[in-house]
Amino acid sequence: MPSNRIGRINEEIQRILSDLIRTVKDPRVHGLISITAVETTPDLKYAKVFVSVLDKSDINQVLKGLKSASGYLRRELGKELSLRATPEPTFCRDDSIDKGAHILEILEKLDK
Repeated sequence: MPSNRIGRINEEIQRILSDLIRTVKDPRVHGLISITAVETTPDLKYAKVFVSVLDKSDINQVLKGLKSASGYLRRELGKELSLRATPEPTFCRDDSIDKGAHILEILEKLDK
């Protein structure tokens, strides 16, 4: 029976980072920021964190601020997780919400 350990770790990292982003003091990290997904490598060394921001004009500044605060976030993540190695977070832009809205818009046009 296959184990879903990586999936559970990804969900836990997503939950913890969602709470920790509010504590980041970098002024570039502001507004409504949501973590949509986390993909961890099988050796748990790296975690790709997908970030979505409500204000699309600030996404690059938010990503720079999160990259700057990645050491703090990794340290706090290590305190919360009970793993041998704490994954190093890499923050990436997530456009899936925009793509989904665009597809929905196209489908609504087809109905008319």
